[in-house]
Amino acid sequence: MLQKILIMLIAINLIGCQSKPKQGNSEEKSAENWIQLFNGKDLSGWDVKFKGEELGENYNNTFRVEDGLLRVSYDNWEVWNGKFGHLFYKDEFSNYKLRVEYRFIGEQVTNGPGWAYRNNGLMLHGQSAESMELDQDFPTSIEVQLLGGTRGKEGYDPRTNLNVCTPGTNIVMDGVLTEQHCLSSDSETFYGDDWVTVEVEVHGGEVFRHFVNGVEVLSYTEPQYDPRDEYAQKLIPEDGNLIISKGTISIQAESGPTDFRKIEILVLEE
Repeated sequence: MLQKILIMLIAINLIGCQSKPKQGNSEEKSAENWIQLFNGKDLSGWDVKFKGEELGENYNNTFRVEDGLLRVSYDNWEVWNGKFGHLFYKDEFSNYKLRVEYRFIGEQVTNGPGWAYRNNGLMLHGQSAESMELDQDFPTSIEVQLLGGTRGKEGYDPRTNLNVCTPGTNIVMDGVLTEQHCLSSDSETFYGDDWVTVEVEVHGGEVFRHFVNGVEVLSYTEPQYDPRDEYAQKLIPEDGNLIISKGTISIQAESGPTDFRKIEILVLEE
């Protein structure tokens, strides 16, 4: 009798173990503490800087929130006049994942630069908005390009997305310091006004990784100041260390109407 009871207890214990839910990726993902940088209501926590304008001057109401979207709008512009703009988040970050959902919509403002057609950017490890000079075009930063495909007279022209550009900076690619201003990713081309999800994984002054719709398309290391650049020269610390291990996050206004419906960050441990 005792033997039968022991067998029954063992069987019940085994069934209980098997019925326990496994710890899967969905549970781990739900436990991640993603912080919403854009609240869907207003520009709280963000500051504007346009070339030629004082800090905080939202030129032509270009950056705005409508219908729950953060919009870069040019409907108050008659013609492009060279006033590049940037919208800075208030805090600096070092180790993180940044996830953004965006789309290009509408037509480029009249006389906008050809290269700026359906062009925006995530400016990472950037200088502060306060430190930008009055007539400075772009913050010294690592730019993760957001690009839409172009429609030429002969059809569609391929254009990779989530490339990297380096205003006032340099990066290391495959172990070699590169001073080339922009480097292309391995992504497909995105045409039209569809929403695109991009993610950048940043590890301080070490590694950057770019993802488009979950697919890694580019990686590089050692973001650093370019000592040849007049604006970067003023940001290099006294010890001469060129590596940039943290900085601001900003988005651009450079003649292409753009919508953002999500800008969120997951802070990583160092």
